[in-house]
Amino acid sequence: MDKAQLVKELIKIFGEDSVLHHVEDLMVYEYDFSIDSNRPEAVVLPRNTDQISQLMDLCEKNKIPVVPRGAGTGLSGGSIAVRGGIVVSLARMKKLVKHEPKNRYTVVEPGMVNFDLSNEIASTGYFFAPDPASQRASTIGGNIALNAGGPHCLAHGSTTNHILGLELVLPGGEVVKTGGAAPDRPGYDLTGFIVGSEGTLGIVTEATVKIMKIPEAVQTFLALFHTIDEACEAVAQVIGAGIVPAALEMLDKVMIEMIERAMNAGYPPDAGAVLLIEIDGLKEELGDLQDTIIDICRRTGAFDVKYATSEEERQKLWKGRKSAAGALGQVAPNFYLHDGVVPRTKLPEVMHKVMEIGREYNLVVANIFHAGDGNLHPSLLFDAREPGVIERVIEAGEKILKLCVDVGGTITGEHGIGTEKQEYMTWIFSEADLETMRKVKDVFNPNDTANPWKVFPTRQSCGEVSLKMRILKSKPGMEEAWI
Repeated sequence: MDKAQLVKELIKIFGEDSVLHHVEDLMVYEYDFSIDSNRPEAVVLPRNTDQISQLMDLCEKNKIPVVPRGAGTGLSGGSIAVRGGIVVSLARMKKLVKHEPKNRYTVVEPGMVNFDLSNEIASTGYFFAPDPASQRASTIGGNIALNAGGPHCLAHGSTTNHILGLELVLPGGEVVKTGGAAPDRPGYDLTGFIVGSEGTLGIVTEATVKIMKIPEAVQTFLALFHTIDEACEAVAQVIGAGIVPAALEMLDKVMIEMIERAMNAGYPPDAGAVLLIEIDGLKEELGDLQDTIIDICRRTGAFDVKYATSEEERQKLWKGRKSAAGALGQVAPNFYLHDGVVPRTKLPEVMHKVMEIGREYNLVVANIFHAGDGNLHPSLLFDAREPGVIERVIEAGEKILKLCVDVGGTITGEHGIGTEKQEYMTWIFSEADLETMRKVKDVFNPNDTANPWKVFPTRQSCGEVSLKMRILKSKPGMEEAWI
């Protein structure tokens, strides 16, 4: 099927106003927030499950790649059409279908923005716990695809802990439902298997999500340290004492200075590192808990503690944390954000080595991360116009992830594998492990039309090309891939 025929078929399903196929319309869909990019042949904007079912049937019969996309805020290349095909933008499927506060669940379409969900149900006293930094833009469907986390997932768990059931359209068009509103359903946990599968099993068209009661009281404070080592030791001791704050975030000096210049969020620039700590629960319990945490921080080297004395001050501190990516633009026009995880006891060692890697590759590194669970987010700052810099950035990022694995960690905590880390899967899984995963994936997606060339290591003998090779050489077009 050539492109003209394809577009005609798509217009039959979606209507002319919901099919994009001109170059100028497709350009925005070439990218997410990774360093990968490629232009799809077409983009469709469905309004319902039936349209997606028809699309999946068409594409399965013609072996056309289908790539689901939420808001395009992903950081690992998962929504990039690496060899062309059709991008399915779920932006128009954003309804809140059903809200059951008494039963503590809500049913939403995948295009619902994370922040909008919590905002819409706040009047009933509930919220959706996963809160990625991109929550004002990222969608529930994207959160499900990547098993997204966020600062408050330390205590409440990542997305998979908050998904009760899913509606999924399989390649071929079959619509299946997994799980449901009941919290303990018998049989295999297919819902848990789909969460984090990055669109390789099909397209989620509806989700039943668990909602949580808005806490009675919240306390937020900053602990200021002279060094990263002191802050890391405080993290280890807080968690070691059996205390799990709602959030426990760390920022290094480079990041503190950039945030303060950009938005004056109240992070003291004279600190070598800060911990942004939040606790929540019953009002009468928080005072003693806060005192215990602050005592640990002071014993490990904190020279000051600053408190949010109002909701306005609290929001200001969190705005600084969640808007950090925008602040990076003061130093460089581009950044590459990684997502390795390490044991908390290894944080000081790893942080020093990350900075050494930055110096080795002549790259500024800014760190802001979920310290409570050891989920690092080093940002490598660069100017893509500089000759050879992309190669340096990729190699530096690879070294950082290998370091994480070498100390007993892993290659991602919440950003997913996508195209960015697929070659590194062999560091943590044997070939037998990977082959078992492929076999299970093939039950859902036998012809690999659902978000192909993602997650699993490439097979060069099959003509597949890794992210590094696509960046360093020319990328194959759609004509080579499936026409």
